[in-house]
Amino acid sequence: MNSLLKYLSFAVFLILLFSCSNNDSEEVYEDLPSLEERLLAGGQTTVFLTSSNSFSTPAPNLSGSDLTDHLDGDVDFESVFVTAPATINQGLGTIFNNSSCISCHPRDGRPSFPVNINARSGFFLRVSLPGQLTNGSSIPVPGFGTQIQNQAIFGYQPEAKFQVFFSDIIEVLADGTQVILKKPTYSLIDTYIPFPSNGLLSPRIGSPVFGLGLLEAIPENYILQNQDINDGNGDGISGKANYVFDAVSGTTKIGRFGWKANTATILEQCAGAYNGDMGITTYLKPIETGFGQTNGEDGFGDDPELADYILQRVALYCKTLAVPAPRNITDNDVRRGAKIFEQIECAKCHIPKMQTGSYSISALSNQTIFPYSDFLLHDMGNDLADNRPDFLANGSEWKTRPLWGIGLTNVVNNHTNFLHDGRAKNITEAILWHGGEALNSKNKFKQLSTKERNDLLKFINSL
Repeated sequence: MNSLLKYLSFAVFLILLFSCSNNDSEEVYEDLPSLEERLLAGGQTTVFLTSSNSFSTPAPNLSGSDLTDHLDGDVDFESVFVTAPATINQGLGTIFNNSSCISCHPRDGRPSFPVNINARSGFFLRVSLPGQLTNGSSIPVPGFGTQIQNQAIFGYQPEAKFQVFFSDIIEVLADGTQVILKKPTYSLIDTYIPFPSNGLLSPRIGSPVFGLGLLEAIPENYILQNQDINDGNGDGISGKANYVFDAVSGTTKIGRFGWKANTATILEQCAGAYNGDMGITTYLKPIETGFGQTNGEDGFGDDPELADYILQRVALYCKTLAVPAPRNITDNDVRRGAKIFEQIECAKCHIPKMQTGSYSISALSNQTIFPYSDFLLHDMGNDLADNRPDFLANGSEWKTRPLWGIGLTNVVNNHTNFLHDGRAKNITEAILWHGGEALNSKNKFKQLSTKERNDLLKFINSL
């Protein structure tokens, strides 16, 4: 009888103990997600690095020949171009923004917002006139094209210099924390000819280049299945795909790359960067940036300046960089943060899981990956709007950015500047800049307790 009483007393004690634990603020999240399945963020291309080389490692499952081409492409990616005539790497300019790929994508990551906005950096300005061409692309500004080159080689004049002013936006969180957002307003000064008063400006900053081949390998139907253009489910989120003219095939394709998903392939993205950022011509972009302009025509007649095989090799390099694995996935704070990520509906656009299909590089085929993006366009509100259309993207729409590797930004690049122009100084600011379709999630973020907010940030930083 005494044994039975002891058993019953112990059972009552356990019930009371767990009842108290369930009321503890540390245990309010039930069904904490298992993140183990997300450990291989890039499938078999995943690497387990937490160093400054986290974004710069070749995918470990590459074939011998692909690895050789990757390593050659790495050299090309870091090559610094100089003015013609020269023995190697000639063709810089005559007008340009920077002189190498790595300068805009340091350590294959993201540059910080420049202290001096007119110094060589990963920052530049897209421009166009209102409206669109028949293929949906932006209308170039006469004498300026679709990108402002703020540098020039000796004897030539840049198209313009950049100017930026900041105004404050104060956000107050539920625990009383005040966050001061700095909203930039951009303009052009010292233009070599007058810039049209109706010209549209849109800021850009370089983004990480690892894992791009996996994103190109995602079948269209995986992206399109998340479209909800007319918000049929009534959740306030109406993502749509961008369809763009693809210079490689001469057809219209779904856009995957760039801040507005305005490019269909990595090859064209690379060719566009060589041309627009460095003034270097290729078979895809054979016209000099300063062609026909009084400040920029070199008259050498040496186009295309970059050999086809080098362009192909650099594209392969960008396709085959490994994806870093997430960290601290068994930490309870991180797991609670993952649950909050779902509860405040971040995961509706930053969809964790995607699948690649058959692809030209076998190492990237049929991989389950976790990039945390739907690759669709979303209205992000007035504060982020550039008011510049880009194919199907209107002036307030941006592509959902992948979040994989985001927590390693400070380790790799020594800063935490985010968003399309680097205006956000950390992840908290990046979330608070969200508006439009993401306004509901932003407001839920603002209402989190200090503990909840820290858990969410720990989760995002674990990716």
